[in-house]
Amino acid sequence: MTQAGWQELRVETTKAQVETLENWLFDHGAVAITLEDNADEPLLEPGPGETPLWRNVKLVALFPEGLDLLAVTDNIPAQTLVAPVAVPTHVPDQDWERAWMDSFHPMRMGERLWICPSWTDPPEPDAVNVMLDPGLAFGTGTHPTTAMCLGELDVSVAEGTQLVDYGCGTAILAIAGLKLGAHRALGIDNDPQAITASHQNAERNGIREEQFQAVMPDHEAIPSWAGCADIVVANILAGPLIQLAPELTALLKPGGRLILAGLLANQAEALMSAYRPHIALHVVNDLEGWVLLAGTATSAVPPMDASAADR
Repeated sequence: MTQAGWQELRVETTKAQVETLENWLFDHGAVAITLEDNADEPLLEPGPGETPLWRNVKLVALFPEGLDLLAVTDNIPAQTLVAPVAVPTHVPDQDWERAWMDSFHPMRMGERLWICPSWTDPPEPDAVNVMLDPGLAFGTGTHPTTAMCLGELDVSVAEGTQLVDYGCGTAILAIAGLKLGAHRALGIDNDPQAITASHQNAERNGIREEQFQAVMPDHEAIPSWAGCADIVVANILAGPLIQLAPELTALLKPGGRLILAGLLANQAEALMSAYRPHIALHVVNDLEGWVLLAGTATSAVPPMDASAADR
């Protein structure tokens, strides 16, 4: 009896040939393809709107169990390969969604806050519990940068806080802030799927529409927040954080707190230097090689111009 599952084919290629090879494999029966680094080359600084790829890529394709892969491997265009094609392997079938759900457990963040999968019961029903379904967007609280942001919000958010979550993903940070006592929050992300996930998670957590709005970076609501935010938190990457320095600081009111994450320890000085004309930042936490920067606006910052909101 044939064991239920899939055939996995691993192919080594280059950045320039990825799209050609992907399309060819899909045309010849592949049902799913993922990309992996094939040369231990970190990708830390994709530009805004870019889809980053390594120079050397391992492409992993799944094919139905009954398909004759010999005919596929013998005819892969030679110019797309940088090494002989590996022997296909068997991947047992399983409930992938269930396997992922089983690995996502409730997590305590700080003194007051728990992040809980929407399909589980909170361990402490009387605590501040954020019920989260990541969906298609990034952000479950498991990554060190998200965990540090949540811990910082736990000690920083007070009743009546106005909060901006830039690069909101699932809106985990904005929703946590609201559950901790923030009066209202604005989430900003350049991925429409993130906007959808943010609104769904807000509804799941009983957040009222007037408390929370998730928008794209060119939305007309953003300039109205200039000089209004008590807290601006951005958990993205060092490169975009540097580019966004004028926009993020312009959202803060005097005395407002800026919280930045998504950067490695060796990138902290460059971030602090970029923000020095606007606000003095300091390393306030570090975890597994990642650092969290924070600082307080001591005076009003220059207003955001219309063109900045469009970037």
